[in-house]
Amino acid sequence: MKAAMNRTVMITCALTGAGDTVGRSELVPVTPEQIAEAGIEAARAGAAIVHVHVRDPETGKGSRDVALYREVVERIRASDVDVIVNTTAGMGGDLVLDPQAPTTFLDGTDLVNGVERLAHVEELLPDICTLDCGSLNFGGGSLVYVSTPDMLRDGAKRIQELGVRVEMEIFDTGHLWFAKELVEEGLIDSPALFQLCMGIPYGAPADPATLAAMVQQLPEGAVWASFALGPMQMPWVAQSVLLGGHVRVGLEDNLYLRKGVKATNGQLVEQARTIVEAMGAKVATPDEAREILRLKAWS
Repeated sequence: MKAAMNRTVMITCALTGAGDTVGRSELVPVTPEQIAEAGIEAARAGAAIVHVHVRDPETGKGSRDVALYREVVERIRASDVDVIVNTTAGMGGDLVLDPQAPTTFLDGTDLVNGVERLAHVEELLPDICTLDCGSLNFGGGSLVYVSTPDMLRDGAKRIQELGVRVEMEIFDTGHLWFAKELVEEGLIDSPALFQLCMGIPYGAPADPATLAAMVQQLPEGAVWASFALGPMQMPWVAQSVLLGGHVRVGLEDNLYLRKGVKATNGQLVEQARTIVEAMGAKVATPDEAREILRLKAWS
């Protein structure tokens, strides 16, 4: 895929994620009301898309509870802002192994099949949901994120039946290889939407040459975005736009506006917008994003 600077840029805001960030910043939203308000704030700041995880309000840990997703999505849809809703479907893939007895699963394991991961998608029919396109050693311990080819085909087929747009999350080059196979097999509707996720240990590093190489491997006509973690979040906005992509920011991936200054989701979107516009590009409205992604307005 030939790279050329993107002139109309969709900003996605990833509101909370499922990582262990709640104790590191009091600004990470936890309750459904807080997550929905963060999404509304991000939309007002210029995000065309909000990426939604939910957390257990008591513990702050990531959750697959459909009722929590329902409350977040209903609050956003009932608000006075227009924004595209993108829910994760990646929860339910965590396998924590005892390194000395690897057939023993430790606390933190939450492993279900590819279709069970879609319970909230089936009920709420978001505009977009994610599909994590491969397994990964997640961090330096004993957590493996499990997403096998069979699971992915089952999940992609069900999402396609529901009429929801898939965002394929790509954490490494092999994930991209398989995601292209899903496209070739007809399990991903056009336009294929790729999210290149950089800097997550131990997937593709947040390295400009790696991003450029992955972009070159995307199929013609693909719509893509990319993000990187922590202090690389804002530099990655520029990297992505220069190579023809869209961008993602938010507290799922980065807690700081600058060194020592904690951010809100809205502030991160505002900073991304400043970068995009300073480069001479335009920030896409939700309607323009729907046109890019061939989505219908929710009603």
